[in-house]
Order: sequence, then structure tokens, then C-alpha cells
Amino acid sequence: MKQILQNLSNGETSLVDVPCPRNTKNNILIATTTTVVSSGTERMLIDFGKANLLSKAKKQPDKVKMVLNKVIVDGLMTTVDAVRSKLDQPLPLGYCNSGVILESDVEGFEPGDRVVSNGHHAEVVRVPKNLCVKIPNDIDDESASFTVLGSIGLQGIRLIQPTIGECFVVTGLGLVGLLCVQMLRANGCRVLGIDFDSNKCDLARKFGAETVDLSIGEDPIIVAQSFSRGRGVDGVLITAATQSDEVMHQSAEMCRQRGRIVLVGVVGLNLRRDDFFKKEITFQVSASYGPGRYDSFYEDEGNDYPIGFVRWTEQRNFEAVLDMMSSGAIDVKSLITHRFDIENAIDAYSLLDNPDALGIVLNYPSQSRVVLTKSKVELNVQSPKAIDPSIPCVGFIGAGNYASRTLIPAFKEAGAVLDTLVTSGGISGVHHGNKNQFSTASTETKDLWNNDKINTVSIATRHDAHAQQVVDALKSGKNVFVEKPLALTLDELDVIDKAYHEANKSNTVRLMVGFNRRYAPHIVKMKELLNSHRSPKSIIMTVNAGAIPIEHWVQNSLIGGGRIIGEGCHFIDLMRHLIGHKINSFTATMIGNVPGVEVREDKASIILSFEDGSFGAIHYLANGGSKFPKERVEVFCDDAVLQMDNYRVLTGYGWFGFKKMKLFKQDKGQKACAKAFVESIIKGEESPISYEEVMESSRVSIEVANSLRK
Repeated sequence: MKQILQNLSNGETSLVDVPCPRNTKNNILIATTTTVVSSGTERMLIDFGKANLLSKAKKQPDKVKMVLNKVIVDGLMTTVDAVRSKLDQPLPLGYCNSGVILESDVEGFEPGDRVVSNGHHAEVVRVPKNLCVKIPNDIDDESASFTVLGSIGLQGIRLIQPTIGECFVVTGLGLVGLLCVQMLRANGCRVLGIDFDSNKCDLARKFGAETVDLSIGEDPIIVAQSFSRGRGVDGVLITAATQSDEVMHQSAEMCRQRGRIVLVGVVGLNLRRDDFFKKEITFQVSASYGPGRYDSFYEDEGNDYPIGFVRWTEQRNFEAVLDMMSSGAIDVKSLITHRFDIENAIDAYSLLDNPDALGIVLNYPSQSRVVLTKSKVELNVQSPKAIDPSIPCVGFIGAGNYASRTLIPAFKEAGAVLDTLVTSGGISGVHHGNKNQFSTASTETKDLWNNDKINTVSIATRHDAHAQQVVDALKSGKNVFVEKPLALTLDELDVIDKAYHEANKSNTVRLMVGFNRRYAPHIVKMKELLNSHRSPKSIIMTVNAGAIPIEHWVQNSLIGGGRIIGEGCHFIDLMRHLIGHKINSFTATMIGNVPGVEVREDKASIILSFEDGSFGAIHYLANGGSKFPKERVEVFCDDAVLQMDNYRVLTGYGWFGFKKMKLFKQDKGQKACAKAFVESIIKGEESPISYEEVMESSRVSIEVANSLRK
């Protein structure tokens, strides 16, 4: 299927063939019939992409601060790599979609239903159920595709709370602004529209508004004063896109005493206190389509808000806009200036700077279900017809930031053949598949299990998917490299253990978790030094983990496993590696249950005891500051100390022949870890990290997390 993507690093917009997204829980799969190009939002994104790094930085000062902190802690080159990787992610454009349901297990939505959603410009989209609404029979798909734009305006209107007879200014007569004009008129309000475009002013007057045409020098403050009968307007709805602060100043000047200003668009916000102080003006920023926006509980998990407490949600705003279209209160046909088939979408985007272009509609010719729902796309790479069984031919599952930036390049550099890249949505699979010379991009894991060429699978998906994917890969006779954690529960570990031993009855397969810190140059040196000392050791690991919000998926014990299982396993395994003996027992404690502390287990201390008498303490702390290094390891042994700071500096105190080891660039061992695994396959050797140690570190991590939750 075809989809429009943008590259944030250079602003390039392209029409790309991608696999059909895989439908997931609480989502609906839709075959698109029509989408609308949001000229304001999409032009802004494209302009941002085309800007140089300095310009991008000026537009995001908060991000610049984070980058500078990362430079201090992790070093310049590591930070540069991270920034480049972030900008290299493909961005799907569009959020105004109408189409027909292909797949749904969601109550109230059936295959064949016509629906609107915030789906992207793509032949098939996967959309959460609370962001879909059925289209009434008397509304065509083209008109319905304007629903989301209308909802953006409607939410701003709800916040400004119009009453019959009040007068309002709409600043910016783009698509959203002109829809707002019509909805305010439907509310029984008088409307004054302001814009630089005479044609848009003409449309606003057609919809019943009076206008200020800035292109001919009309003064908005003088006109607003006359329009409001000398009293000042009741409110201003700002739907414009500009960096100027003057819009806010003019809006305040136009308002009456205790007037209201609501920002729907994007403008400069260096506010003048006197503008608001003298009149006690209220100012509010509207959050897109309405209540529920950016709330994973509502959008991702599919939970609705009780109507008695939240009358208007995103979904119910969609319904309200469609109702207004049905009644004739909103006319969207007059807003359409251009129509293109999806094949000519790039021509459509060339019109974004054309002042005569307003509503740009993309139409999607009907395709067979077989064509639309293809799970695989062959990439422009010559795939070898036969692979030497001794060479790892790898199928990857997952192409998130870590996988695309670090893991995939590491396997490639180590000499593995990259065959198929599986992602749930398909977009990142095609982007990173082409970039790293994969043969195929897919959205179905079965394309790995059924591919005889693939002898190795690398798993870098969300934590709750790991266990089942590991089991499926083992049952298919594949070597498995899985990012931590291996599993979220002890029961899952038991299932993996059974599958591993069953798979090795008929064939030799490897199972390794990406415990990369074992392979960091500083850790390799520490291990070398410690191997010459047989006496018990004491280790202190301090992890300045950084806070993650409670609503983040990692904090969910069922999805992410929590941070001890999700990341703390790294340090349990690292300590096990440095000591070189089995873990005998552990104790764990965490911060107290006091007001203001939402998450407790990510602020914990773990004490491990080992068979040889060694012990170690892991202080995993999410309440530290970002300017402090993330990881420190200190080892005390035989009147000597080793101290490693953030994989950049290792210092020896009292070690014969060793004082210091410094690296120009931080190295946590990711490349070396992947290389060791690949080489074990090539050489026919056992997994570099023994299966027993993988299971031990994973089991202890789960047991520690469980003990903290009791």
C-alpha cells in the first residue's frame, strides 16, 4: 500500500510503498477513500524539516537544553549520534481520514462500515477505536474527511463558551478558521474574521461573517471596536500560524473587560502583562480534538470517559461535527480548491505555498483487499538466493530508536545477512529496511517463522511481547537474540525454558539476551583485572536512572514489567558477570510510601549475595538529576578499588600495572555484544552468554521486582 512520509532531517516528502499495518487490540483497520491535507499543520512540519539544525534548535529551546545536558553526561559524539537518529525517523503525514473498515473486533464497528478518523495519508490505516466515528448515510466521504479539522475548531469554541448574541473574532481564515466561522454562526454568534488573503475573507463573508482584509491595510482593532458596538468583542479565537507576538497583543486589545482568548493555532507567546491585567482577560490553549487527546488511557487503551462527567470527548466532538454537516450548518464543499489521486500526492504538496490553495483533497482509488492488506514489501536490494547455514541470516522484529540506531547496524557490521524487518506499522520497517539493505519489510512475524533462509531472529519489541516471540522463534528452530527483558513473569520463563530444551533436542539453537554491558571496553578490562583475584569482592553500582512518568508503558507491570525488570536486569546481570559466581540470595528495599511519590520501585536498593562470599549493592534511583552521570560501578577487592564512570573513564586505585583507561566516546558494548553472538553462529560455538546465566539473571530480576511489590 501507498503512504505519504516526511523525513524530519531534510523535509523531504515522499510517497512510499509500505506493508499493511497489523491490526491490534482496541484498534480498527480502515481502507482509506479520502483524506484532506491540513495546509497549516503539514506546511509547518515540512518547513521545520527543511530548516537547518540551528533553526531547528531555535524552534525547540527545551530540546536544546536536554541535548546540552546529554553532552555533559554522555559526551559530544554520543549526543550527536542520538540527535541524528531522532531526526532520521520517518514521520507519517495527515490526520483527516475517511474510509471503510477492513478489520475490527471492536464492539459497534463492523467490516464495511464507513468511518472518519484521524488516520494518516495512507491506503490503509490503523486507528484507535475512540478516534473513529461512523459516517451518516447523508454525508459523502469527501465531506466527512473534514471532520477532524472541524473538531479542532469545535474544541476551541467549547473552551471560549459562546452564548447566543455574543460577538467573536476569528484570527486566521484557513480551513480551521473558516469552519470555526460557520460553527460560531450556528451558535447564534456574530463573527469577525481576520486574514491576509482576500479570497478567504470572501469565503468568510459567504458564511455570514464580517471581515478584516489585512492585505488592503484594514486595521483590525478599529474594525473590531466598531463591530462590537464600541464595547470590545466577547472573545477571540486564534486559528492563525505565525511566530509574531503581535497577534496576542491585538487579540487582547480587541477584547472587552473579562473577554476570552483561546489559541487553536500556533503564534508567538511573549505576552504583555498589562494586556491581560487591565481587563482581566482569560487565555487558554486548546488541545487539539478535545478531552482524551494525548491520554493513553483514552486513546491507546480504548477507555471512554463517563458522559455525565465529560460530555464532549474527542469521539463525541467528531459526532457533533458530522451532525452539523448533516443539518447543513457546516459547508465544506466550498472549502475544496484542489483534488488529487494518491498517486499524485507529491503534486498536491507543491501547492502548500500557493495562496489560492485551501482544501486539498486526496482520493484513493478502490483496490482489492488482497492488494491492500499485503504484509510484505520487497525492498530495492538484491537478496541472495542461497545462504550458507553457517552465516547468520537474520530477521528482525522491531525497528524502534534503539533497534534502528544501534542494534541493526551492529548486526550488519558483524557480518550478518539482514533479510526481513518486521514492524507493527510497516513505516519504520521500510525506512530502516532500505537504509540497512534488508531484503524485505513486513508486518507479520509469521514471515520470519516460515522463511527457511532465516536462521536467526533478533527481537527488539515492547517488553510484553518478548516471551511469546522467543518461544515462537525457538519452535521455528531459529537462533534468538532478544533485547532485555527476556520475560516479565516466572511463568513465562518456564515456558521459554521448555521451548529451549525442546528445540535443542533436534538442533543446536542459541538463546541470548542483549546484556551488552558485559562487552563494554571498561567492563572487559575490569573483568580481566578481577579474574586474577579469587578473594570475595564488594561491588557498588549506582544507576541515576532518571524519572519516567507513571503513565509510561514501561511503568506498567503487565506491559513494560516496571523498571527493575525492564532495565534493572542489566545491572543484576553485570554484577553476576563481574563476580563470576551464582547468586545465592538477595534483599531489596525501596523508597517509602509517602505522599507525592507515584512510583516507588524505580527508587530501590538491591543487595545480592554470591556463592564465593562476594556481595554487591545496586542503587537504582529515578529521583536524581540529569546532569549527574547515569552509571557508576565501584569494585572493592584486596586493598584495591576500581571505579568506572558512565563507560567513559575507568580508574584503578592500588592495582598493579593499571591506573586509568579513558575513551573519547562512550561505549556500552552494544556492537561487541552483537558481534560476539554473530561470531558464535559463524564458528559453530555456544552462545557467548551461557543459557544458564541468561536464565539466572532474568529470574532474579523478576523475583526482585516481585519482592518489592509485596
